[in-house]
Amino acid sequence: MANPSAVCNGHLHHHNHQKQNNLLKSGISKKNGITKGMKKNGVSNGTLYKKTFIEHFEQAPMYVAVFTFVGFAVGTIFGYLRDFMRAWGLEKRNIAAEREQQKDFVPLYQDFENFYTRNLYLRIRDNWNRPICSVPGPQFDLMERVTDDYNWTFRFTGRTIKNVINMGSYNYLGFAETDVNALKTVTIELEKYGTGVCSTRQEMGTLDKHVELEKLVAKFLGVEDAMVFGMGFATNSMNIPALVGKGCLILSDELNHTSLVLGARLSGATIRIFKHNNMQSLEKLLRDAIIYGQPRTHRAWRKIIILVEGIYSMEGSIVRLPEIVSLKNKYKAYLYLDEAHSIGAVGATGRGVVEYFGMSPNDVDVLMGTFTKSFGAAGGYIAGKKDLVDFLRTHSHSAVYATSMCPPVAEQIIRAMKCLMGLDGTTQGLQRVRQLEKNTRYFRRKLHEMGFIIYGNDDSPVVPLLLYMPGKIGAFARRMLEKNIGVVVVGFPATPITESRARFCVSAAHTREMLDTVLNALDELGDFLHLKYSRYSKSAHPELYEESRLELED
Repeated sequence: MANPSAVCNGHLHHHNHQKQNNLLKSGISKKNGITKGMKKNGVSNGTLYKKTFIEHFEQAPMYVAVFTFVGFAVGTIFGYLRDFMRAWGLEKRNIAAEREQQKDFVPLYQDFENFYTRNLYLRIRDNWNRPICSVPGPQFDLMERVTDDYNWTFRFTGRTIKNVINMGSYNYLGFAETDVNALKTVTIELEKYGTGVCSTRQEMGTLDKHVELEKLVAKFLGVEDAMVFGMGFATNSMNIPALVGKGCLILSDELNHTSLVLGARLSGATIRIFKHNNMQSLEKLLRDAIIYGQPRTHRAWRKIIILVEGIYSMEGSIVRLPEIVSLKNKYKAYLYLDEAHSIGAVGATGRGVVEYFGMSPNDVDVLMGTFTKSFGAAGGYIAGKKDLVDFLRTHSHSAVYATSMCPPVAEQIIRAMKCLMGLDGTTQGLQRVRQLEKNTRYFRRKLHEMGFIIYGNDDSPVVPLLLYMPGKIGAFARRMLEKNIGVVVVGFPATPITESRARFCVSAAHTREMLDTVLNALDELGDFLHLKYSRYSKSAHPELYEESRLELED
C-alpha cells in the first residue's frame, strides 16, 4: 500500500472547491434529473470524457410518491385483516405451516417474514415466472396458465400464445437464435464432445475448446489472458473471495448486483458502500481509507478494491469509468469491473464500456463479464494481466470445485465472438452492434417524447420505465400481454418502495415494426393507466449550462 501522506498530499485542502473543479474538468452537470456531459462548440469540455454523457433520473411529482405510499399502506392493512381471518378460520389458509408434531421445535421459518409475499406479492404473482416454450429471440411462444385460487396455484390450459414480442430477455445482439446455418458449428461440437465434461478445470475438465475460448476472449478484450467459468453468477461470487480477504477494503456501488454483493460478503473483507455513480461519495471513502486505515489498529489496508458494473441492470445507467479510473489511480486502489450487461452491448465494436469511453483495458485491474446476455450462451470470464489469471487458475473456488463449461456452450460463445470480431469473414457482428445502438436510441427517444419517466443512459439498451404505484405493476404487465408483448415488471423490495418499474431490454434483433408496435401499445396504456409523469420534454438541441449554475451533490 502506498504511503498515505504521499497519496493524500495536496488533495485534502479546499476540498469543496476541488470537487467543483473536478466536476467541471470531467464535463458533467446535473439539472432537472438529467446528467449531461457539457459541450462547447460540439467538443466535450474536459479531458476525461471524449463524448457527451447523458443520463436521466427524473423525480416524479410529489403526488405520485404520496399515492404510492397510500397504495402500500392500504395493501398492508388488508393484509393484516386477511391474516386475522385466516387465523380464525374465516378464510382458507393456503400458506405453509409448521407440522403439529413440531410445535415444540424452534420455528424453521418465521410466519411474519412472509407477510409481504403472502399478502402483496401474491396479488400480482401471475406476472412472473411465466414459462416460455421457444427460443427467447425477438419473439417467443408462451404457455398459457390460469389460476382458480387468486394466484396461490396455477394450471396450464394447454394453449400456446404465439409470437409474443420479447422485451424482457437480455438478448442484446440477437445471438439467441435457432438458425440452422448459424448453429452448424455448435451442432458439430455437440456430436464430438457430448453435453457435459463431468470434471473440474483443475482435474480433467480443461478441454481444447476452453483453451481456444480463453485465447479468443483475451484477444477480443485486448488483454494478456482470460479464464472462463461455467456460471456467470459464480464468476463474481466465487472469484472475489480469492482476490481479497481479511484486512482488505471493498468499496461497492450501492446498486451492485447480488453476485458482487455475495462475493464481497464471502471474502471476509470490510465492505463500505458509496452512492450510485457518485464520485464525491467514492472519493470520500477512498480518502478516509487512506487517512484512517483499518478500524481500531489504524494499520494501512492490505488492498483497496472498487467494485462497479458497466451497465446497471435495474437502472440502465452506465458507470462513470473515466472518473473512477482517475480516482483509483490517485489513491492507488484496484478496480474490478463487471461487464455482464455492457460487453457486446456498448462500444463501437461491442467491447463494452472500456471501448465506449475510449479507454485502455489496462486501466482496469480485473475485467469480468458474462456470456449469458450478448452472446446467447452461459458462463462468464475474468480477464486481465497473466499473473492475475494464473493466480485464479489455482485459487478460484470455481476452478477447483465447479464443473467446467460444456463444449457446445463454449462453441456458441466462440462463434458469436468471432462474428463480432469479423473473423467469420462477414460484417454481421458489427451490423448487430450498430443496429442495437439505433434501436436503443430510437426506443428511448420515443418514450421521452411520449412523456414517460425513464431512467439511465441514452446509450444503454436497458430501459427502466417508472410505474411507481403497486396497483399499476400487475395492470401494466397483464395489459401488455393482452397485446402480445412480454415485459418484465419489478417492484419492492427489488427496487425502492416508490420506484416500481417495467424494465425493457432492447435487442438488435428487434425490427422497427416490432418496436413501433410496442411503442404504440405503451402510448395507449400510458394514457389509460396515467403513467406519463414526466414534466420535462426532451429538446432536440442539448441545453447549455453555465459553470456558475452547476449544483454539486454530496
